Amino acid sequence: MALTTQRLDPDRSRRRQQLLAELAGARKVRQRDRPRRVRSEQLRQLIATRRRIAG
Repeated sequence: MALTTQRLDPDRSRRRQQLLAELAGARKVRQRDRPRRVRSEQLRQLIATRRRIAG
């Protein structure tokens, strides 16, 4: 089966572009917040380790 390119209607194309832009924005937010999450996870692990040692 050969691949064919279909012309998208303007509304569908606009919605697709908007969705892709929203996904890119969400990806940037996730990447920006990742260091904070990593830091908090490391802190939780450190506290858990200290509790095990002290207990």
